[in-house]
Amino acid sequence: MGKGYLVLGELVDFITGKTIKDTHDEQYRQKLARLLVNDKGYQKKDIKTGCELHVKAGDKSAISIIDFMVTLSGKICMIIKYAPGSLVTRRRSVLAASRLAADYQVPFVVATNGEDAEVIDGSTGNVISNGLDSIPSKPEIIKNAANKNFKPISAKQITMESRIIYALEVDGSCQI
Repeated sequence: MGKGYLVLGELVDFITGKTIKDTHDEQYRQKLARLLVNDKGYQKKDIKTGCELHVKAGDKSAISIIDFMVTLSGKICMIIKYAPGSLVTRRRSVLAASRLAADYQVPFVVATNGEDAEVIDGSTGNVISNGLDSIPSKPEIIKNAANKNFKPISAKQITMESRIIYALEVDGSCQI
């Protein structure tokens, strides 16, 4: 959450059951959580929320948040990052996050603003579908993840992807 967000009170997180601050951004995250469980067939235990990524650019470091990490059969199969605004501007940083979330390429990567979504093939970086309804369901992930090779991420690429997230997401480091 950025500077100056409006706290509307408190709400109970749909996935964790914890009481958290109610903001406009959090309302979108809760809508996404309900979509994953109620419409897409995931169990709450399949989903981790608010996962921290430690990113570095030279001697500077920061934390980037992955809103939802979906793990099936011990592998992270999909990450979802929420941010308000244009999805196109989020595409590269969410792809970078998918390469830092595990020591392998996460196959399904979702950038969303809560109203729309882009589903990206982690291996190619290509947008494979659009819209919240196109976020893969649990059966779709299980079927399609079998074809993915979960390619290891090199140390060089980890450094590069970390710098990309730092440049695109950390306040004041990139003026776009």
